[in-house]
Amino acid sequence: MFGTIDEDNLAAVKKLQSKSVLTLNLRPLLNNFQQPSDLPPPKFHKYDGWSLDDRDPRSIREIFMPMWQWMHDRYFRVTSEGWENVPQTGRMLVVGSHNGGLAAPDMFMLMYEWFCRYGVERPAYGLAHPSVWKYFGPVSNLAARAGAVVAHPKMAMAALQKDAPVLVYPGGAEDVFRPYSQRHQIQLAGRKGFIKVALRERAPIVPVVSIGAHDSLIVLADLYPMFERLHEWGLPWLFGIDPVVLPIYLGLPWGVAFGPLPNIPLPTQVHIHICKPIEFDRYGRGAANDRDYVDACYTLVEQQMQAELDRVVAERRS
Repeated sequence: MFGTIDEDNLAAVKKLQSKSVLTLNLRPLLNNFQQPSDLPPPKFHKYDGWSLDDRDPRSIREIFMPMWQWMHDRYFRVTSEGWENVPQTGRMLVVGSHNGGLAAPDMFMLMYEWFCRYGVERPAYGLAHPSVWKYFGPVSNLAARAGAVVAHPKMAMAALQKDAPVLVYPGGAEDVFRPYSQRHQIQLAGRKGFIKVALRERAPIVPVVSIGAHDSLIVLADLYPMFERLHEWGLPWLFGIDPVVLPIYLGLPWGVAFGPLPNIPLPTQVHIHICKPIEFDRYGRGAANDRDYVDACYTLVEQQMQAELDRVVAERRS
């Protein structure tokens, strides 16, 4: 797994080191080949999403950018607008709505354009669902090096306190797997934690909307509400995991598929629009703890994102 060694492997190594075979006549010979004292002992690092220090500009530059460049220029033929709305410095919460299943091409293309404009050295982080770290070890290792951290208020606030931009998609799976008929509807899934973080850390919100990525995966319907009711009646979840969404979709490589499976996005043109920053009248702990005010701020963000998306859709159709 990309050169990592887990705890079971380390235990196995220690067990082997304790075997008596190491006490044979090879011991004097092995002593002659001790590691030079000026070299540090090897370290085995586990990317768990709880550190801002795992972000690696070199990995972004050498691993991700070449691949994203081809996808940006050739596969998705990305266009974008509104970059003048991004503050040049300081903390901000970039709030997006994404499409296209787990491949989420509009999210990765936004990241590519961000790095092209501001460089990979400028600290920037993205919040990733905890399931990424729990079930997708190799993927989470790469994600951490690209700046992903666990989607938890603690990590979002830690990044903002370093005056770093933080990218969040509050709608999560409900957003990225929303049915094709809802492709032009903003879906934030009622999650308001990002509002509380922005208020507490006095960070402006920069909304981002996009169109086109919904054509990379055609979601026909989400059957989760039906299966959730069956679960309440006693039907267990497969593997004991609540999937949050159960889409039926058309896409590669499965053809017709069921469930939130990894997918290969179909080639389609993606357009990204960065909206004007949203700043609230009140900030601080008191504002973040005021439920009515949080609800009002959430509604404001949702309505402005929907208005911008409606405008972009209308312009692209004309």
